[in-house]
Amino acid sequence: MRFLFFPSEAIVFRNMEKPHQSINKKVPLMITKLSITFLIGAQFSLSAIANSDTWRGLKVAPENRCSPYDKKTQYPYPQSVEDDIVASMGGLVYGPYSGSYFESDTETDIEHIVATSEAHDSGLCAAPLSVKNAFASDLLNLTLAAPAINRCSSSGKCGKDAAEWMPEKNKCWFANRIIEVRRKYSLTIDIAEATRLDAELATCTSTEMLFFADNGAEAKPLQNTEKQDALTLYDDNKNGRITCAEARKHNIAPVKKSHIAYPFMRDTDGDGVVCE
Repeated sequence: MRFLFFPSEAIVFRNMEKPHQSINKKVPLMITKLSITFLIGAQFSLSAIANSDTWRGLKVAPENRCSPYDKKTQYPYPQSVEDDIVASMGGLVYGPYSGSYFESDTETDIEHIVATSEAHDSGLCAAPLSVKNAFASDLLNLTLAAPAINRCSSSGKCGKDAAEWMPEKNKCWFANRIIEVRRKYSLTIDIAEATRLDAELATCTSTEMLFFADNGAEAKPLQNTEKQDALTLYDDNKNGRITCAEARKHNIAPVKKSHIAYPFMRDTDGDGVVCE
């Protein structure tokens, strides 16, 4: 087992037979010994990554802006992707970074997990415009976040990478998704971010997105039954169908064929979109 330590992270005691028991007066010495072990492990991990050309299938290289960056012209995306993001989370308007639920997607921002500026400086600066456009709208790299988290504030993610910013919740999902996105678009990763992600993933038992209950119950991945439970979410009059009035009330209109509500709606012109 490799131990990694970062001052901003809480120390986690693993493999203890009775972790619920009170820790005795030897705790300060235990923490000191563990901290030293963690620090040595972190230095070893950093050295290993620094001396390697690749990490988890990604090329390790410094960020490099090989061409000018303009998000508006190079990385545009339609507002409709917000509906696709909601659909991918079972119709829930959910912010995985904070574990928060929202009444509608008007309360959230579309969030690029790997920021477009970060991707640009990690190789997309040399890619054709078509690839940049595809990246901007790729659901693999999209989620929802409250404006205070998504935008450039004192605690906001803005265009930061994982070495500079990590979410309060769903860290394992976030770390793994960054790697998946970078692999898909052959993006490089710098030493600092690779080291931070390596430390986080070393503690993970799952990389699924966890949905935190409002009542404090244990967080869990979204189950298939929840993903398909559109009637519970949107059928207000409980008649087994979802109307456009109900769709607009829940801010999911227009409803695309990919949305979980679509099978319970009437698409009279058969164009794959309801309530245009």
